[in-house]
Amino acid sequence: MVDTAAAPVRIEVVTHKHLAQWLPLRHTLWPDTPRAEHASEAAALLRAKDQLALVATVDGEPAGFAEAALRRSYVNGCDTALGEPVAFLEGIYVAPQWRRRGVARALCEHVASWARALGVTELASDALIDNHDSHAMHRALGFAETQRIVFFRRVLK
Repeated sequence: MVDTAAAPVRIEVVTHKHLAQWLPLRHTLWPDTPRAEHASEAAALLRAKDQLALVATVDGEPAGFAEAALRRSYVNGCDTALGEPVAFLEGIYVAPQWRRRGVARALCEHVASWARALGVTELASDALIDNHDSHAMHRALGFAETQRIVFFRRVLK
């Protein structure tokens, strides 16, 4: 494994030239989404004004990505007034060989800088209730857990 202290993490805003690096990482994080849908979502995200996609590389090798958006509807656990934007970390993924090497921190700090530049004062995120690795990563990145919720569904016929 390469030590990121010797090989710095490079963070770039995703453009069309990054699709070959970004799309496989997206599919790894969200494997139930068909590849064609990832491509469609990626194209829409690249056109969006209130969303951000970042790719991290180390020595030119794709190491991870992050996607964020501005949400103006209520965001659980945030104090920002309804209608005012909250930056939301929609997804973050670091390839296993690059974990615990500062890649997620670098991605998250770029998202935070983007949000601050837009005058946003809160960055929110979520994780599945049983994704303990994600919980630990969020805590390590300075997030504070605000609430837990379980969704229920009843099929009506």
